[in-house]
Amino acid sequence: MRGAIRDQSKRFAARVVATYGRMSLLEDEHGASWSAVRRGRRGDLVVGDRVVAIAAATGQAAVEAIEPRHSLLYRADAIRTKELAANIDRMLLVFASRPSFNLWFLWKALVAAKAAGIEAIVVRNKTDLDAADSAAQAALDQIGSLGWGTVALSARAQPEHALAALQELTQGFHCLLVGQSGMGKSTLLNLLVPGAQARTREHSEHLDLGKQTTTAARWFALRQGGAMVDTPGFQEFGLAHLSAQQVVAGFPEFEPFLGSCRFLDCQHLVEPDCAIQAAVATGAIAAARYDFYRALSEDRGR
Repeated sequence: MRGAIRDQSKRFAARVVATYGRMSLLEDEHGASWSAVRRGRRGDLVVGDRVVAIAAATGQAAVEAIEPRHSLLYRADAIRTKELAANIDRMLLVFASRPSFNLWFLWKALVAAKAAGIEAIVVRNKTDLDAADSAAQAALDQIGSLGWGTVALSARAQPEHALAALQELTQGFHCLLVGQSGMGKSTLLNLLVPGAQARTREHSEHLDLGKQTTTAARWFALRQGGAMVDTPGFQEFGLAHLSAQQVVAGFPEFEPFLGSCRFLDCQHLVEPDCAIQAAVATGAIAAARYDFYRALSEDRGR
């Protein structure tokens, strides 16, 4: 037999905790960190992946296999699909009154989470700044009325209360923290993971990135059990990767009316005798939500 047989004792299981280009940072079951590359392939490792790696040198490894994922969250536009994290149980979707939030960003993230089979909970932060803000509270109330979990808190003004709420939401779960830039995600993360920013710098140093920071996401184990994945703030949550059926499934208010349209393949846009359009006309489905659905459908058709 040509070639040496690899030493099986050098193989180990690990979690991907950060990525940058072809480089990934792994953490094994003993808490040791490894700088790693994917053997023979590029770009298919995602933060949260469970992998099998083989030690190549001190602190360095090659990833040989990715264990099956139970979830994978994407965002995408017409040009690019971006994986955010794998093996996530729960998304914490953060927004606040300041800076101004984008309601459609929240709704898109909820559709994406539904398609990925991930539970979503919407967190309104900075309630001390605009406690009576009608737009922010109305958005939270509407989302709650559609069946999603909601929480209102202030990470800076009431950190003890915020920490207790976050610990209840995250204990025992692998969670993903998502939100537009400026919504206070970093403050929430530092409540749950003291020293998170220092650990991020350690990730970059271990990957020899100098002053560059990790992209995509970072995985932090939580003291009370479970984990938190932090993502960079971004302003758009594209859904170009979803099918028409997945988009429809992201609207829980549609469910009572599905199957009642004249045509089995009704797209709920211009078709006659559409039960969804009839529900909008009677107010059973909010017109703003239906306009959002139409916009998603039209974007997919371009």
